[in-house]
Amino acid sequence: MKPTPDPDSGQLAKTLLRTSRQGALATLMTGSGDPYCSLVNVASTADGAPILLISRLAVHTRNLAADPRVSLMLDERRAGDPLEGARIMVAGLARAVDDAAVARRYLAVHPSAEAFASFADFSFYVIRPEWLHLVAGFGRIVNLKPEAFLTELAGAEGLVAAEPDIVAHLNADHAEALGLYATRLLGGGVGVWRCTGCDPDGLDLAADGRTLRLAFPRRLANPGELRNVLRDLAAQAREGGQ
Repeated sequence: MKPTPDPDSGQLAKTLLRTSRQGALATLMTGSGDPYCSLVNVASTADGAPILLISRLAVHTRNLAADPRVSLMLDERRAGDPLEGARIMVAGLARAVDDAAVARRYLAVHPSAEAFASFADFSFYVIRPEWLHLVAGFGRIVNLKPEAFLTELAGAEGLVAAEPDIVAHLNADHAEALGLYATRLLGGGVGVWRCTGCDPDGLDLAADGRTLRLAFPRRLANPGELRNVLRDLAAQAREGGQ
């Protein structure tokens, strides 16, 4: 009998979706249906669905043209034995999209991709998850439905629409606060931390190839609520963290 999913399982899955930069993508070979696995860079949409930027010249892209079913494995890349860390397998359908918000969120995480993102043979793909398999240690192995690990955007349209301005403002005017969130609240090392994304559930941070997720104490719906929460979190960090 499989364990019953708990709120912490959903939160852990959300964190892995938001902080992972690379993963193993499994597709089905055209014609034979044999499994094919490749390494890909990933980012996430506002609700947490994985984003890929891939060339139609790649085998996995040709496979997707014939069958959009995929699985994507992400892990926390911890030191030591990787099998002791948490990992997820996301199963769903990968579709090409032409969406400025998707492109912006991907390039915020992988800025070097700007050099080729506009090439004619490259396209952004979003994986719409159908379910997720989480392994988070001995006896903690569960399957989760999308509602357990994706972020609900309904009712938070104001925050989602303002995200580009929010990210730009935080990086331009609040670098100190971002550093405090990363080092004092999340235990990240010293670095030039920047914001790469914002959604109703949290803030995504990155520095020197490292990524962190600042989860909000409650779901937020608009920029005003975000401003108040970030101010309180900055005060908490200045007082010494948790």
